Amino acid sequence: MAVAARGGFMGNRGRLHDGDGRMVRRWQGKAWITCTLREKPGRVSPGVVPPNGYTRLFFHDEAVACAAGHRPCAECRRAAYDDFRHAWAQVFGQRAMALEMDAVLHAARVDSATRGQRRHMARPSDLPAGAFILWRALPHLLRGADLLPYRPEGYGPPVQMPDAEVGVLTPTPTLALMRSGWRPALCAAQDRPNW
Repeated sequence: MAVAARGGFMGNRGRLHDGDGRMVRRWQGKAWITCTLREKPGRVSPGVVPPNGYTRLFFHDEAVACAAGHRPCAECRRAAYDDFRHAWAQVFGQRAMALEMDAVLHAARVDSATRGQRRHMARPSDLPAGAFILWRALPHLLRGADLLPYRPEGYGPPVQMPDAEVGVLTPTPTLALMRSGWRPALCAAQDRPNW
């Protein structure tokens, strides 16, 4: 969905547009990464839909990017990537490389039959802080005991936590990392939020 809000992080799923700038696919490849908005040294940033380049996606914060199935970029967000990879090794018992993590994440985030987002049901009380759920047809962030409704412009005031099963947007491998203590950065902050 295209909106005016730019966000605090940039995402990359490959080239999603055609030569006229129209979106023609949801992803290209399995490496869905979350990048900083800072320019990379030696690279020109020709816009959101550069000719012959990847389509720039924007996320309000890293929790939103994680709900969409992204992981930290190993190049421009090396410290965040190393933290993610370290948590992965603790949870899954192997020090995986980016390609291995991308394959696991891709299988967890995409339904191969429909090519749509894979979701499962759970009670919010069983989910870690940082997870995104669908409640009353809107995405919400779980932050401790708070449930924050989300729109592209940001989070709304906390609402009461439902005592029912809800659709979970965050892929299960990322939920496992969050359960182990890894947390995505909220808003535009590059540091770990105070959860």
